Amino acid sequence: MSTTNRPLRSGEWFGAEGRNGFIHRSWMRNQGFADDVFDGRPVIGIATTWSELTPCNAHLRDLAESVKRGVWESGGLPLEFPAMSLGEPLMRPTTMLYRNLLAMELEESVRANPLDGVVLLSGCDKTTPGLLMGAASVDLPTLMLTGGPMLNGKFRGQDIGSGTVVWRFTEEMRAGRMTAADCSEAEVGMSRSRGHCMTMGTASTMACVTEALGVQLPGSAAVPAVDSRRYALAHGAGRRIVAMVEQDQRLSSVLTRKAFENAVRVNAAIGGSTNAVVHLLAIAGRLGVPLSLEDFDTLTADVPMLVNLMPSGTYLMEDFFYAGGLPVVMKELAPLLHMDHITVSGRSVAENVDGAQCWNRDVIGSMEEPFQPAGSGTVVLRGSLAPSGAVLKVSAASAHLLTHTGPALVFDRIEEYVVAADDPDLDVTPDTVIVVRNAGPRGYPGFPEVGNVPMPRRLLADGITDMVRISDARMSGTGYGTCILHVAPEASVGGPLALVRTGDLVSVDVSTRRLELLVDDAELAQRRTTWQPPKPVADRGWVRLYSEHVLQADSGADLDFLVGGSGSAVPRHSH
Repeated sequence: MSTTNRPLRSGEWFGAEGRNGFIHRSWMRNQGFADDVFDGRPVIGIATTWSELTPCNAHLRDLAESVKRGVWESGGLPLEFPAMSLGEPLMRPTTMLYRNLLAMELEESVRANPLDGVVLLSGCDKTTPGLLMGAASVDLPTLMLTGGPMLNGKFRGQDIGSGTVVWRFTEEMRAGRMTAADCSEAEVGMSRSRGHCMTMGTASTMACVTEALGVQLPGSAAVPAVDSRRYALAHGAGRRIVAMVEQDQRLSSVLTRKAFENAVRVNAAIGGSTNAVVHLLAIAGRLGVPLSLEDFDTLTADVPMLVNLMPSGTYLMEDFFYAGGLPVVMKELAPLLHMDHITVSGRSVAENVDGAQCWNRDVIGSMEEPFQPAGSGTVVLRGSLAPSGAVLKVSAASAHLLTHTGPALVFDRIEEYVVAADDPDLDVTPDTVIVVRNAGPRGYPGFPEVGNVPMPRRLLADGITDMVRISDARMSGTGYGTCILHVAPEASVGGPLALVRTGDLVSVDVSTRRLELLVDDAELAQRRTTWQPPKPVADRGWVRLYSEHVLQADSGADLDFLVGGSGSAVPRHSH
């Protein structure tokens, strides 16, 4: 029974008199609910992105049961419902094409149903931001719980990390230093438990980022998926969401500018994925919180990288958890964070991390002795090749390439480059700048993770493992290399990337944050007169809607008509 004096949304359904109340209560009773569950208690929706097609999230139904236990215990009515599941390992052409569709589905599902609060169960890369975007546009009391990382992968006596070893080992096989049998053995040992990627890829990054935002309970991000403590956290989340409804602690009261500043700085400290940039921009856009691409550079200039995890370091998320997890990182960063920010726990950041202790300084460094110095996170480059910006993860790049000028080798489609990369006669040197375009939000469509393109085979054979690669695409958070990504405007909308020709000189200078195409303005103007936009990729359905309305990377790649929100007003009657 609700202890709040204010009316709850669900009362418009289950507390209604006459025909509508009869309908709403009667059909729910076929699930065997007792009479008193319709007594005005908070109704909690548990949105789960469970799917066997999303291996990272395949255990979320079990996690939902623990959430339900906490909701029942605290006097609420838990009702689980599905949300579109976006599985990074299987979905084509890219899960990013569907992140906004998940956000739209979640928003409409929550608003249309008798829910007073929501617990979001996510895990794989796009499920976390997609759910949070949709929930932000409704703005009910909302708490997120990610599914947790897999246990460390194992291969011949060493730890291996999901994603990261995929790129490394397949390159070794292309170079002739590993066999297909070797890779098959690693494949079996890499994903050996439930959970999402255990490297600091996008899934782990977004788990940490949502904890830093304050929408996960403290300590939630790093607990392995198979650890009993993950289920204890779910139990606690069920209890806490009922209290949030009683207190009317809505999502907008948590996701403030302070929250986003904390998240941006934490992302730098953990060596987080460049994908966090586009997701945080989109989430902020749903709430009207001012956040710009430039914030990811200016807010992190004095933030050292504290966490020694793959792909930038040595360890994995299981080790991060044993070392103390994100509360230790946030406690170390205290001078740079808004410690007074109130989170879904009902307490401030300072209170959440007060008791945190580090148990392994090899995994989590200190401000005095960080893993990498300030400026090692994501930087924003601008210039004639990227007027609206591009991003580079410094910790994943090669130091000798952070200042570089070289001739472009241009490909209009990723498929063309993949074929060319295996050509032993490809005209390429270590100084070459590989440019792959038409892979942005509109051009692919969907903004795929193809920006960390494979190295040319002839260079791998010579022991060259990195070169400058530029694209309007994204890359996996588990990837690495000197890859300049999210170039905006993208080539398919006529950005300067569309005008680059093979042989043009391209200059990169990370210290001055510049990315320049060294071609004079008159020549570029002439090239523009002959440029033609690509034909639409679809004439119907979601892909057409997405292609016509998606924003550029520097704005979060949301759909233009989804920015903002419509609130949680109860819709008109259905009968």
